Amino acid sequence: MELNGGGVMELHGARWRKSSRSSGNGGACVEVADNLPGVIGVRDSKDPTGPALTFAPRSWRLFVTHLTHSA
Repeated sequence: MELNGGGVMELHGARWRKSSRSSGNGGACVEVADNLPGVIGVRDSKDPTGPALTFAPRSWRLFVTHLTHSA
């Protein structure tokens, strides 16, 4: 993981997996990379070379916890 010259994080070595909350019907699928130290990557599985969102691990845990309690 590193920042390139434009301040964009490069997620080299990220191992992407489909989120357990993604639908299996080819619709809105999200992939998560949680193997990198200090960062969680999230991307659209239909656009694997496109942009990815990044979260601090604590922020990601709070987000997921909120979703599971709101569902």
